[in-house]
Parts: sequence; C-alpha cells; structure tokens
Amino acid sequence: MDTAIVWTVFGCFLLVLIVITLWSRHECGSVEGYYLAGKRLPWWVVAFSTNATGESGWLLLGLTGMAYLVGVHALWVVLGEVIGIALSWMLVARRLKRATDEYGSITVPDYLSSRFNDQRHTLRKFAILVILLMVCAYAAAQMVAAGKAFGVFLEMDYRWGVVLGAFITIVYTATGGFKAVAYTDVLQGILMLLCLVLIPMYAIGHIGGWDALMDQLGRADPGLLDAMGPEGWSVAGIVAVAGFIAIGLPFLGVPQLMVRYMSLRSEREVKGAAITSVLCIFLFDLGAVLIGLCGRVLFPDLSDAETVLPVLSQSLFNPVVTGIVMVVVLAAIMSTVDSLLILASSSVVRDYLGQVRRIAVDEKALARIGKWVTVVIGIIAMVAALTDSRAVFWFVLFAWSGLGATFGPVILCGLYWRGTTRAGALAGMITGFATVMVWVLFLKERTFGLYEMVPAFFLSLAATIVVSRLTRSSLVESHAQD
Repeated sequence: MDTAIVWTVFGCFLLVLIVITLWSRHECGSVEGYYLAGKRLPWWVVAFSTNATGESGWLLLGLTGMAYLVGVHALWVVLGEVIGIALSWMLVARRLKRATDEYGSITVPDYLSSRFNDQRHTLRKFAILVILLMVCAYAAAQMVAAGKAFGVFLEMDYRWGVVLGAFITIVYTATGGFKAVAYTDVLQGILMLLCLVLIPMYAIGHIGGWDALMDQLGRADPGLLDAMGPEGWSVAGIVAVAGFIAIGLPFLGVPQLMVRYMSLRSEREVKGAAITSVLCIFLFDLGAVLIGLCGRVLFPDLSDAETVLPVLSQSLFNPVVTGIVMVVVLAAIMSTVDSLLILASSSVVRDYLGQVRRIAVDEKALARIGKWVTVVIGIIAMVAALTDSRAVFWFVLFAWSGLGATFGPVILCGLYWRGTTRAGALAGMITGFATVMVWVLFLKERTFGLYEMVPAFFLSLAATIVVSRLTRSSLVESHAQD
C-alpha cells in the first residue's frame, strides 16, 4: 500500500480541521461560549454532532467487528440504537432545551442543581465524579481505537498511533471549544455516512450480490444467519437480544448528548434535527453491520475482528480511497473524544471551580482555565490507552452504560414528574452508577452476560421514584406539624 497517498489524504483532512478550529476561536471568550457555543447552533449541526458523538470508533471498529463474529445477530444493535435515539429526541430534547434555557444551565449538573434546588451541591459533586471517571474510561477506549486504526492503515506502532490521534484531538478541542467540536462533527459525520453507505454497497457487489453474501455466510457458519445468535431461543439467547436492544437506553441521558440539545438555537429546531439524526443513525449502524458480514466472507481468518473495516478497505480500494477510509475511522474516534474532553472539562471548570468552589475570576479567565483542563484530561486518557488495548466494543459499552444509568432515569423524572425530590434524584444516580459497577464486576457472568444497562436503568428509575415518594411524604408531614 502507498502510505504516502494515505498520509496526503490525512493531511488534507487536518487542514480542514485547522480552518474550522481557527474560525471557532472567537466563541471561546466566555464559559457558555466555550462549552455550549453560546447556545446558537443550527439544527443540522446538532443533528450530525449528536450522531458523530454517539457512534465513534465503537461503530466503525467495534460494531463492524462484532458483526464479523456473530453475523446477523448484530442487527439487534441497530434496532436498539434507532429506538434509543428516537426516544431521546421525542422525550428529552425539547423539554431539556426549554428547562435549561429557563435555568441558564450550561452543563447537565447545572440543570440538576437548578431543577432540584441543590444548594449544597450534592448532586453536582456526585455528577462531577461520575463524569470524570467514565469520560477517562470512554476516551481511553477511543484512543485505543485510534492506535489500532493507525497500526493497520499506516503500519504504525500502536502506541505512536494513540499519541498522534490524542494530540490532534486535544489541540483542536482545547483551542476551538464546543463550536469547533460541533462543526468538525458535521464534517466527520458526513464522512462516516458516505463510508458506511458506499463501502458495503461496493463490497456486496464484489461478492456477487446479496444472495451470494447470504449463501457464503451460511456455508461458512449457519449460525451467522441466525438472528437469535449462537444460543438460539434459549434464556442466554433472549438475554443477549435484550442486551443489544438496551444499548439504545443511554441515549436518554448521557451528558455528552444532552449538551447538544442544550446548544440548539431554539426548541423549534428540534424536529428537523430529530428526523435527520434518526435516519443517519439507522444508515450508520446498518452499514457497519453489513461491512462486518462482508468482511467475514472475504477475510474469514482475521486475528482481530475489529480491524475488518481497515483490512477490507485496503484490499478492495486504491490508496486514495483507503486514505479516505482511514480519515473516516479517525474522524469517528475524534468526534467522540472531543465531546468527552469538553464534557469533562466543563464539569471541572463550570461545575467545580465555578459553582462549588466559586473561585473569584471572570468569565474569560474561566474559559482560559477550561482550555488547560481539557489538555490535562486528554493526556490522562491517552496514558490510560497506552497501558490497555482491550476490545473497543465492550469497553465503550461499560462507560456508555455508566453515564446513561447515572443520568438517564433522573433526567426523565426531572422533566416529567414534579414529585421528584433532590433525595430521590441522588438515590437514583447512586443506584444507577453502583449497579453498573457491581453488575460488571460480580454479576454479569452469572446472568448470561446480561448488559449492565438493563438492571442499572430500571433500578435507578425505581430508586428515584421510591425515595422521592418517601421524602416528599416526610416533607408534607413536617410542614403539617409546623
């Protein structure tokens, strides 16, 4: 492979990133500008930014690799993601935008503190802790994916690949803030969409058409054509399907997506963004599964299933197209890492320094601090990635579910039930986060591998409701006695 051509394509992509970053710098003079682009983003930017942030290297390396291993069974993930993002736009986006505008919220912990009158910052402090822990794990997994991508496309050492991917993302995120993140997400999202639509179409044609693809998969392993997977209609098979569908549940509350809704210009733009977002996610996920299926036919003996997209692109296309595919993979990774870095930085600067500690500095100074905090968090995630190259798919799911279970049920209750109390919200957040940790460490293997988000989400929801009812009753009795 002509790596010089691949590097040239990659260099052109970096030039575009530099232009977007420099153009975005003028928005970074305040905390709201740095972390939410002044709440002035158009619907089409928010739609692509939401999808690019939610999918990442998990999609192009993780889901393609999973489809390579389990076949059409992976289509349940497509269903789960489409349902999840659709429900998020329907149930959360409009109400959260309205509420955060009324409260003047810049972060999700901001919203929770205002909604539940959290004057002691108990909810905010716990939210900061969870966000920092999960973001470091999540971002590290994305940097692992970057190391793998550079290794396959450019025969670069894994560690140098991690460092290069991290350096590029940290620089443009710290410099351009949320506006740079959102507009680069648009570029990255469009590239991902083209890749995930055109590559499987070409690969299926190369194999001989849809019927030929299904026939060869069946001959390689009949289980690859079983929608219920290798376990069939057993308890384990049903649990696996439920887990795949539940992958969409975190869309209802992960903070890196919630801030996209908050950054919209107005509530009126939710509808257009929602339609675009749902359609794109369907095409994203379906394309990733089809790439995995085609790769299983064309390259049945891969040692690492998560390299199926890079290997397929190298084998079927010329170096220019291969370079574009590498850019797409890295774009997917960076579109999530940049959002995570901004999320973690906002928790430290806006929530901890600005609200908990109330340090006596102006908006511009806080924004400048935010840039350096972004750099530090990025370096921490990079170091974690250098010491751990585990499977991208499952590691991302762990962090994805940790954030979703902590915030999703509480955000839903806060938006839809006036009876939700501060104590109930805290109980729900702690229960969701703790259940994910306990389930992964001690219970997952004993429950047929049930995805931790399933018990965590519903236990968190139950804890929020039960504790809210109990504490609300106590408050009513107390007022009655007074």
